[in-house]
Order: sequence, then structure tokens, then C-alpha cells
Amino acid sequence: MSANANSNSIDHGIVELNVGGVMYTTSLETLTKQPDSLLAGLFGDKSKSKLVRDTKGKYFIDRDGVLFRYVLDYLRNLRLVLPENFHERDRLKQEAEYYKLSDMVTSLSISPKPTHLPPLTSSSAASGLFTQLSGPVVPPVSGDRSSGYITVGYRGTFAFGRDGLADVKFRKLSRIIVSGKVSLCREVFKDTLNESRDPDRGESDRYTGRFFLKHTFLEQAFDMLQEEGFFLVGCCGTGTNSAGEVKPGLDTEEAKWQHYNEFVFERR
Repeated sequence: MSANANSNSIDHGIVELNVGGVMYTTSLETLTKQPDSLLAGLFGDKSKSKLVRDTKGKYFIDRDGVLFRYVLDYLRNLRLVLPENFHERDRLKQEAEYYKLSDMVTSLSISPKPTHLPPLTSSSAASGLFTQLSGPVVPPVSGDRSSGYITVGYRGTFAFGRDGLADVKFRKLSRIIVSGKVSLCREVFKDTLNESRDPDRGESDRYTGRFFLKHTFLEQAFDMLQEEGFFLVGCCGTGTNSAGEVKPGLDTEEAKWQHYNEFVFERR
């Protein structure tokens, strides 16, 4: 955009800015809302011609472009609203001081209120609080469903595109393995459970590590566990590693990216 075009836009109330390499589009009314601010002075009728422009005709300000979004938001609303766990208050305060936004500086000088934990009244309350802080809150199972654990595991590879093709399979699973008490596994996975490799099938009160699913959709397995009241309580996995001697029929490149993962679910 030419300098003339940009000049015309500011005459119509639209201002295009380049603040430290970050582009903004705003209104002249917003930039001049605080009469005593530096921006109001820069974009006043007597000062516009002195402003520096970049190669595309945008007005250039050599300050922190990322933090300027909060300066602009403050000017639009005249109220400071920052994201939760914002960690750059001191730097933003420095920017507010540069732009001579005194009310914004005052707001940033007030420390945010800390989040206080509820007082502990007994050892049992302390125990309950520790449970909530150290892991997921798992509600007790209803009376008509038994408690227990189910482990879901899979061996997979990261299969990357060939010859510059954009089609990339991020996660390739050959089989999803299910371990746990037979009755629980059947209750959760129903007709998606494949018991063909389990030699002792028939009994429901035993445990097995040989079940696998008829599909390879990991998220579907997780959904079924969640629907039956199970919660994830632990997981582990290996990093990608070379497979060493490659078995016949196995892609050599994929073999370099094999890994194994397990997820432990509990219902109380």
C-alpha cells in the first residue's frame, strides 16, 4: 500500500500500524481516546506528518508488537483485562508508561489477587484436598457396576509421507490390546472386543492380557471406557526407536519409528 493510500485511510478514520513487526488495524478515535497519551500526540493533526512509515506505508512504532494488543484493547474499552496466568505484567507496565497511559499503569501496579486454598479443618479434609490436587477426581462407581482396572495398549509407528507427498499418516496402529478382568472388558467393549486369541475364553471372573479390539481407533476405545464410568489414572510409553532387524514385509522407514504405549483406566 502506498503512503498516499495510507494517508487517505487515516483521513477516513482507519489507521494501519506496524508495531515492532506486528500489524494492526484500528481507528483514529481509538488511538486518540486518551488525550494526554503519547499516541494521541503522535496521531494529532499537527504530528501525523512526522510519523515514520514502513515500506508498505503503514505507520511504524518501534515497540513490543505482541504486547501492543493489550494497549490497544485498553484504549478500546478503557478497562484492563489480561489472560489468566499472565506473566508479563512488568513488561506491559513498561509499555504503558512509554505510551503515557497513567490509568493503565496504575492498574498494572496493583498485584493480582492470589488464589487461596480452602482452610483445612481436619486430617480427613486434608486427605481429600490432597486427592484433588494430586490427580483426577474419580467418583465412586454406582452400586450396579463393579470396580476395577482396564489397560489399553498399542504398538504403532509414525508413518511419514514419501517423495514429498503431503499425505502423512501421523499415527499408524496395527492393533489395540486390552488387558484386565474378562467381565469388565466385555462390559465396556461389547461386540468390538475380539477374543479369538484368548485360549481360555468362556470364564468371566479371570484376567487376561490377550484381548484386542476389532478396530484401530484409539479415541473410540477411550470414549467407550468413559461412557462406562472409567477414568484415566496412568499412562506410559516408549520413544521411537530403530527396530533392528526388519521383518519381511515391514517398511524399513516405518520400522525406525516404532513405539509402544499403555493407558490405565480405573472405575471405583
